[in-house]
Amino acid sequence: MIDESTASPRVATPADLDTVTNLLIGFRDWWNSTTPSDETFRRTAAILLEDPNTEFLLAGDQGLAQLRYRLSAWTGAEDCWLEDVYVADSARGTGLGKALTQAAIDRARARGCKRIELDVNEQNTRALGLYTSLGFAVEPKPPGRTLFLGMKL
Repeated sequence: MIDESTASPRVATPADLDTVTNLLIGFRDWWNSTTPSDETFRRTAAILLEDPNTEFLLAGDQGLAQLRYRLSAWTGAEDCWLEDVYVADSARGTGLGKALTQAAIDRARARGCKRIELDVNEQNTRALGLYTSLGFAVEPKPPGRTLFLGMKL
């Protein structure tokens, strides 16, 4: 069960740079990755904490969600991209991921977004179950399946 200090995720401010950085590093390490560097995370988080089109939600020092907003020509309103949701190992299974995701949904609605989207590894069944329990739908757009594509530049 989540405790009072993390029950209501809040929007991070520039004063939360250390917490945001540490949670991003924790997420990177959870993926068993070595990049980006700690310094890159810190430098980038400092910029994003000042960006009006980005929000980090914090649940104490145990969880983080990153939201990115952009205007969509398809809806005439902003979309929200739920870029990251991370909960420290010590807080997994406590409801913190659900609280962060619900707070992200609430923030997107309050901002006037017409949709919120994310990507999830199809083998991450716990995360997929969480997202679908909150109303996200796996929606291949006909005809066929929509795939996430990327390119490193």
